[in-house]
Amino acid sequence: MNFQMNKSIVFLLLAGLCACNSSVKSQEKKNTSQVKPLSLSDSVGKVNHTEAEWKAILTPEQYHVLRMKGTDRPFTGSLTFTEDKGTYYCAACGNPLFTSEMKFKSECGWPSFDKELAGDRIKTETDSSFGMIRTEIMCARCGSHLGHLFDDGPTLTGQRYCVNSTSLLFKKEEKKK
Repeated sequence: MNFQMNKSIVFLLLAGLCACNSSVKSQEKKNTSQVKPLSLSDSVGKVNHTEAEWKAILTPEQYHVLRMKGTDRPFTGSLTFTEDKGTYYCAACGNPLFTSEMKFKSECGWPSFDKELAGDRIKTETDSSFGMIRTEIMCARCGSHLGHLFDDGPTLTGQRYCVNSTSLLFKKEEKKK
């Protein structure tokens, strides 16, 4: 191939990546308004919807991650590098899961937390997909896929809840006056 053709191919690849990334960004903006986070006291009882209802409630990306056990591309999630103080909720049902104090920089490409909020908000299950044995984490309230739990965290708990940004909503802590 000649230089001009190589240049054209590189340009097309970069344009495709930019378009894909902007699509992810616009969907992530939708994620923040899709479900209103509930207060801690409202987080009781199971949430059960049919798959048709979930498809109507969630964006296609949220449905893929939360209901079909998909995964965000590493380092692309809107909450991966967030350092604001606040609370992280299940994007499907509004169940409070983590706080910013539980978040740490893991450099793995996804938001990482060293523990969950008290109250059995997350359930775990063995995941043997893709030839690996991992611990899947799911919202205990609605059963939605959040990510995986690993025993390689650098904090005192030794745990790393590796969570998809798409499966979370973040509510920034209101500043006290």
